[in-house]
Amino acid sequence: MTSSAAEPTALTRDEVLAAPKVLLHDHLDGGLRPQTILELAADCGHQLPADTAEKLGAWFAESANSGSLERYLETFAHTVGVMQTGPAITRVARECVEDLAADGVVYAEVRYAPEQHVEGDLTLDEVVAAVRDGFEQGMAASGGRIVVRQLLTAMRHQARSMEIAELAVAWRDRGVAGFDIAGAEAGHPPTRHLDAFEYLQRENAHFTIHAGEGFGLPSIWQAIQWCGADRLGHGVRIIDDITVGEDGEVTLGRLAAYVRDKRIPLEMCPASNIQTGAAASIAEHPIGLLKQLRFRVTVNTDNRLMSQTSMTEEMWQLAQAFGYGLEDLRWFTINAMKSAFLPFDERLALIDEVVKPGYAALGARPGRSGQ
Repeated sequence: MTSSAAEPTALTRDEVLAAPKVLLHDHLDGGLRPQTILELAADCGHQLPADTAEKLGAWFAESANSGSLERYLETFAHTVGVMQTGPAITRVARECVEDLAADGVVYAEVRYAPEQHVEGDLTLDEVVAAVRDGFEQGMAASGGRIVVRQLLTAMRHQARSMEIAELAVAWRDRGVAGFDIAGAEAGHPPTRHLDAFEYLQRENAHFTIHAGEGFGLPSIWQAIQWCGADRLGHGVRIIDDITVGEDGEVTLGRLAAYVRDKRIPLEMCPASNIQTGAAASIAEHPIGLLKQLRFRVTVNTDNRLMSQTSMTEEMWQLAQAFGYGLEDLRWFTINAMKSAFLPFDERLALIDEVVKPGYAALGARPGRSGQ
């Protein structure tokens, strides 16, 4: 079994743009518009490495293309640096929703670390409220075309995970869908935050964990078996537990089999994975084989600014590399909607009333019958 495409996709990029999409792994501070960064930096006196939107966007992309997760994370000093006031955070959150809606995203969970936005006078609660205000403004402006929820992230190299977990529970009926930990994996195992994960489980709260991106199988194993993660942020290194023989026969290790059997969602971010060295190219990305093996794969953007990407771009690149058609994109999208941290009835409504009709309408276009 291989992950290579037999023939090129029959899709057009416009069709991918028009398709309803669901996004589970997107960082608020990784998706700012370059022009917004310039304007917010001028307001707060933050020094930037470039003085035009075009040059600044190019700087972020070049810096993120180092092949190192640690270097990739350094770019956030400039986005987080301009997000230290309520109005700035609200503006960024509103524009995030506007940009996702324009890209055909119908549901998104957008994550950020509240603890990184309190360098000024804001409290953690004020940060969450500012994001909520921006999301609500963006959703209202979209006319109901998109639903967006927050994921509150704790930084794995800090010691505030319990505080952020409690914040997520306190706000879970006010726009917060769940919890996450992020940051460099090496040297910062998820088990260091076990008390926070145990608390969240006692509170019947949802959480995902960045695992299997910059570190291998032990990170995934700890996230699932010790911490109880509902989803895996990235999880791309699960491929290390899968062997493909010379005859094409595929053998799953115990951990990979468990992840597939339990239908644990993988929040895969192809463009970002290439930048951080987790995959060599889109065509060589494990997502192709994992999809063939029917893991619970989802497609995501991670950081739209740093990767110069969007959901349309991610899906278009996969379609080009693997020959995917509408049915494949629909499969990714329904996987993501099934895995969202929304109540079941709300997930089902979006699948039945938005996602399936959207793809059916695209498939009914002239020349699309039977795809």
